[in-house]
Amino acid sequence: MVFSLVLFGLLSGSLLAVLVGIFGAGRKIGFGWAFILSLLLTPLGGLICALISDPLPTGERRWGCIAYLIMIGAIVTLVLFILTLLGTIV
Repeated sequence: MVFSLVLFGLLSGSLLAVLVGIFGAGRKIGFGWAFILSLLLTPLGGLICALISDPLPTGERRWGCIAYLIMIGAIVTLVLFILTLLGTIV
């Protein structure tokens, strides 16, 4: 039970870090730095760093395709974890 709670905390923290990274993609800090700072500090600390950073001109993004790959991986992992908690996967 404790392992499940720790795993859920890590997965939800990673998902929040991805969301902060996506927010940071529209700012000078970029996706990568916002994501890494969210993992090292907390998602709240990464969000504060992204908010401090200057916004990019409209329509410009800094992230490439890595954000989509991380987002898909995080969603698949979260779904598998929830299914495991419900006991449908042995």
